[in-house]
Amino acid sequence: MCGSFCTLEKGVAQLERLGERYEILPVFSENAYATDTRFGRARDWVARVEGLCGREAAHTIPQVEPWGPERLVDALVICPCTGNTLSKLAWGITDTAVTMAAKSCLRARLPVVVCLATNDALGGSAQSLGRLLNTRGVFFVPLRQDDPQGKPTSLVGDFSLVGEAVEAALEGRQLQPVFLPPSGPQG
Repeated sequence: MCGSFCTLEKGVAQLERLGERYEILPVFSENAYATDTRFGRARDWVARVEGLCGREAAHTIPQVEPWGPERLVDALVICPCTGNTLSKLAWGITDTAVTMAAKSCLRARLPVVVCLATNDALGGSAQSLGRLLNTRGVFFVPLRQDDPQGKPTSLVGDFSLVGEAVEAALEGRQLQPVFLPPSGPQG
């Protein structure tokens, strides 16, 4: 989980759904692990996720580095994924637990599923989005503009499709269509 704080609730809801089918090793970016916001206290989010998963959440680079090489996971799901994390993944910057977990999985050819939630996907992060759409092993939860008139550069993954996107990624395919019709005010 990354610091798209306004979508953490949606991410936790999908974690609950996935937990019915999969054993989950939770990982938080350092910001998501430690930052209190108007959307809740960090320690409450962490406790909730750890309770759902029945294990301590990873939140440091050394904790997640062995995930890929030791095949401790079958896939990595970054839900939610911020534009900041998206861009770091696209340009090979490995300075958080989440980006290290992704690097670790990709080098072991394990799928990385991205559920994007960012206001700048079609702005400052567009180049990174394009790069990752063309990166082997990276799969996206289908995306849509959540408010094309009010936030024209914003894209958000359809959180209800996280499970389907994971299943497709485990089969080595991208769930289609990647881009869904917009939601919200249509002007």
